[in-house]
Amino acid sequence: MSDVFARRRAGVLLHPTSLPGPGATGTLGTDALRFVDWLVDGGFGVWQTLPLGPPDLHGSPYTLHSAFAGNPQLIDPGRLAELDELPSRMAFDAVHDAPADAYRSYCELARPEQQHLFVAFVQRNRKWLLPYALFELLRARHRHAPWWEWPEDERKRSTEAVRRLLAAERKQLRAIMFRQYLFDLSWSSLKRYANARGVRLFGDLPFYVHIDSVEVWWQPGLFQIDERGRPTAVAGVPPDYFNEDGQLWGNPLYDWPAHERSGFEWWVRRLGHELTRFDLLRIDHFRALESYWEVPAAAKTAREGRWQKAPGEKLLETLKTKLGEVPLVAEDLGLITDEVRALRDRFELPGMVVLQFAFDGLPDNPHVPASHRRNQVVYTGTHDNDTAVGWYATIDDATRARVRHFFNGDPVMPDAFLDTVYASPAQLAIVPLQDLIGLGSEARMNRPGSVEGNWRWRFEWRQIAPDIAIDARRRAERTARLA
Repeated sequence: MSDVFARRRAGVLLHPTSLPGPGATGTLGTDALRFVDWLVDGGFGVWQTLPLGPPDLHGSPYTLHSAFAGNPQLIDPGRLAELDELPSRMAFDAVHDAPADAYRSYCELARPEQQHLFVAFVQRNRKWLLPYALFELLRARHRHAPWWEWPEDERKRSTEAVRRLLAAERKQLRAIMFRQYLFDLSWSSLKRYANARGVRLFGDLPFYVHIDSVEVWWQPGLFQIDERGRPTAVAGVPPDYFNEDGQLWGNPLYDWPAHERSGFEWWVRRLGHELTRFDLLRIDHFRALESYWEVPAAAKTAREGRWQKAPGEKLLETLKTKLGEVPLVAEDLGLITDEVRALRDRFELPGMVVLQFAFDGLPDNPHVPASHRRNQVVYTGTHDNDTAVGWYATIDDATRARVRHFFNGDPVMPDAFLDTVYASPAQLAIVPLQDLIGLGSEARMNRPGSVEGNWRWRFEWRQIAPDIAIDARRRAERTARLA
């Protein structure tokens, strides 16, 4: 179990893109440092984010072009200028609009010891960094066409095509790698600052990768795809009470025998890489480590799928052997079987409970506060939920009656939810920032099943009144969660 769970703590869920700032998205700059300071003022010991990788055109952090790379848009040029690893007169403002110019100025101005740090970064990360740079270069060259539409020699990564690119585009490839170096410097600096102030960073690992990602292009043998690069079967979840057709996600499924033959090398590298960034890591869709829903690629809905066994126990054992005690949280929401619970408990992984899910009236509902356990993370809601205020304003009459019964009358939202999750026996309580500042549905981060309009919410500092941190600290003191 992670040392984050050694004592009771409270944390805040906020993706860095939601931070304030002058640009189109939040960054890892001054406002990120200020947010850490605000967490400390509020008695919080954990900052949870969504995945940090380069998102798709809709901004989804769960549809990534790389399972290893960071999102370059999170880089703040102003923050870079303060880092000792970089020359002070470098063209920082060119990082986003002209990264090749930024890299050129770095090469001209960097001291030998600074250049050595970049070379060491490239060598240390070469196994994922070089394929990523090639992939990004080719995506740009082919106007973001998916990789299976590229010319055959590039699509199949022929030795001659790779050599040709390395010879002709060396500087451009290095510039792409350099932006990943700048992301790494930015994130590492933020992590050091947060950890020094007593704040642990809690990350999120998407279970599946995107079909149009460097991983599927570079190592197609690890996935269930055909010679043309198209999936033979895709991921999803079966029909349930909320969706009679289930959910058809479309991600390529893993070729688990191939992963087993490699000793789960890709997974070990992936987890090891993420654990350099985070103190704690959530595995999204954990239940697929026990059994996953396999849907034929030609299916119109997820109804046509079937359950298939996954080697989750072997994988988790391998991770433990190779990486030691891995600080993981199992996202065990939804249709969870005894077998999934046994896998989670065998490795003593904390699970999740969400207060918004506690009021369906079913007697065995694990989200009801009376059913909460110590080895869990409790949430008011997640990034996929409405805010507490928005949720309570739109629930049906039967659910509202159960909520009123639980709280002995009409609850004041979000305070009633905040008090409840803080009082939970779960060791870690996480609250989305939207709930802390009492925002409605207009501040919702994501609406599952929809593509447009998600992942765009950002807060402004004027929304955070001084008494919010004061109230949070008092709540943490009352419930023994003070960092």
